[in-house]
Amino acid sequence: MTYRDSNGSVAGSLDLQQLRTFLAVHRSGSFTAAAQLLRLSQPTVTTQIRSLERRLGHELFDRLPRGVAPTAEANDLAARIAEPLDALEAVAGENGGDAASPPVPLRLAGPAEALHCLVLPALAPLVEEGVRLRARTGPADDLLDGLRSGRHDLVLSTVRPRGRTLVADPLADTESVLVASPGWARRIHRERLGRQGSSALCATPLVAYDDDLPLLRRYWRHVFGVRLTCTPAVTVPDLRGVLAAVVGGAGVTVLPRYLCQSALEDGRLVTLLDPADPPVDTAYLVRRPGAGHPHLEKAWKRLTEAAARP
Repeated sequence: MTYRDSNGSVAGSLDLQQLRTFLAVHRSGSFTAAAQLLRLSQPTVTTQIRSLERRLGHELFDRLPRGVAPTAEANDLAARIAEPLDALEAVAGENGGDAASPPVPLRLAGPAEALHCLVLPALAPLVEEGVRLRARTGPADDLLDGLRSGRHDLVLSTVRPRGRTLVADPLADTESVLVASPGWARRIHRERLGRQGSSALCATPLVAYDDDLPLLRRYWRHVFGVRLTCTPAVTVPDLRGVLAAVVGGAGVTVLPRYLCQSALEDGRLVTLLDPADPPVDTAYLVRRPGAGHPHLEKAWKRLTEAAARP
């Protein structure tokens, strides 16, 4: 690949593998992360970047205590080579064009309940087309860090990542709903809850996925305008478990509507309030810039189409 610098001078032919390594470092912000992405050792990545810097006659990255920061010259080089390199990756695929190689799995990550209810049902038909899927769960920040370092290909996140190392597209808005079993709903009385606000729930056990009650605290602040200070009666580190406990009569909770809609429709749960302005979370589909996994675009399209259906 022939490269011209910002002044238009020809710098000569540059090594394609070095450019690929450079782009991985530029996008991930770390030699270590780039090595994981490219399945190379970190010394190999370091050697290739140094060789490219010598070839160009200037440094491309400022070494930081954690990771690296691109120089202005690095940003210019990335802007020039990203599109043609991504096009080459898309043609070759992650197997390097070797049809005899086994398919590389598409590595998905997100909250367990979102993968269960939203992602896997939409992507399951791709398996018949030869796509292999590997799903992981965890906290949003950990999953986004894993995406940056190359451990995942696609992440569903309610946290929008900052910076330019990841690309995030809004997928869907999810309403949070205050729910209980019919038995608890009768004891609480919706009318009294509407009149008294959160004080009507003081004697009601709360169910959450964490002792900090993040979903409930947000609901209390947004809808009732007060700070929730109660301790949960039950905690389950999976919203599907929270759903099961509340259906069984454990108490009151706040859930994403997509997760509890079926239980609301068949009467196993009851909505306790219908606020005019309920809390809403936006789910984002997040990936690294560039073509990435050969089936990534297909999965991206399936998920956006599924989210668009009523």
